[in-house]
Amino acid sequence: MESTHRIKRWGNGLGVRLTAHVARTAGLYAGTQVSLMVKDGRITITRVASPKLSLAQKLAAYDPDGHGGEVMVTRRVGAEVM
Repeated sequence: MESTHRIKRWGNGLGVRLTAHVARTAGLYAGTQVSLMVKDGRITITRVASPKLSLAQKLAAYDPDGHGGEVMVTRRVGAEVM
């Protein structure tokens, strides 16, 4: 797939916006880590594979203060009530 985009100023640098179709096709989303390689006037963007974390690693990194939390209730609510 090839498409043409225009480079625009972004702060002190330059940027290019990827269309949703291009990003989806490449498996990219906001926050995806990529590496850039420049060779012979060409720029190659490659998605960096995310490390597979074990459940223990995920739990160790979990910060309940950063997730807003949920309140457990002692009675049935909403659609649970019949």
